[in-house]
Amino acid sequence: MRIIALLLALATAAPASAQAPSPHALEIPSWFIETFLDMKEDVREAATQGKRVMLYFGQDGCPYCTALLQTNFSQRTIVDKTRRHFVAIALNLWGDREIAWIDGRRMTEKALGRELRVQFTPTLLFLDEQGAVALRLNGYLPPHRFEAALDYAAGLAGKGLRYDEYIKTTIREAASATLHKESFFAAPPVVLRGSKPVALLFETPYCAGCDELHREGLRRPEVRRLLERFDIYRLTLDDKRSPTTTWARELRVAYTPALVFFDRGKEVFRIDAYLRPFHLASALDYVASGAYRQEPSFQRYLQARAERLRDRGEKVDLWK
Repeated sequence: MRIIALLLALATAAPASAQAPSPHALEIPSWFIETFLDMKEDVREAATQGKRVMLYFGQDGCPYCTALLQTNFSQRTIVDKTRRHFVAIALNLWGDREIAWIDGRRMTEKALGRELRVQFTPTLLFLDEQGAVALRLNGYLPPHRFEAALDYAAGLAGKGLRYDEYIKTTIREAASATLHKESFFAAPPVVLRGSKPVALLFETPYCAGCDELHREGLRRPEVRRLLERFDIYRLTLDDKRSPTTTWARELRVAYTPALVFFDRGKEVFRIDAYLRPFHLASALDYVASGAYRQEPSFQRYLQARAERLRDRGEKVDLWK
């Protein structure tokens, strides 16, 4: 009877040792797995299945997360490819579940987000068979770009190429062959130490995202007012051997358009993700106001800013 009682007690206690799922306002696809969040073990287990680990950082109220989960992960080809090559694990950027990271350190989800400097959601980390980051995606990508990223992260394509080089040769989109001119661009040479913060805008021709940035984001009155508080230099990524491209490689710019912000000669923030105008304006305000000095988390700053605007009676649409 004592043995039976002990076995019953162990059976009752066993589920408690597993990590309870972190709450999400958005429904995570059922094929994402729940693990004990021991990343080294998860990587090892995935490798035995011939797969890699895909870590998804999301949060409630994130329209980009909604687009990823409801648009990208509703497309059969993307779902099949992701399930075939990756073990998908969802993390809450503000969650309190304990994670054992690759190096053995234990921390909460939100602490890991800080450690990895997750500033945009969704952020996806693809870990290879040794636990190294094979690819990191900051922010949302539309389905055709996301599927190409999956091929690269799985090691199926782009071998020997940096991700930005691979995308440039793989993705073909209807886009302008010429760069857009803006009256607020500062003339070269670039001066990183001045009376204003500096924004470096990296672009290329045939860049649909660049076209959208100029057509929508940079046309908004609020954005235009905030741009006046910066010295803005446009840098073109064209020739692999050009000084601009070399500098971009040193800065690890792997996405266009990208905005890299400097204050007093030091990089303080960057936008290397797809952002709609509200988030673009918030990012500009985050740097121009100096808020980054007190609040290292752009997401927390973003939430506080949205609440302030709503309290003033202004309508806030995170997607617009």
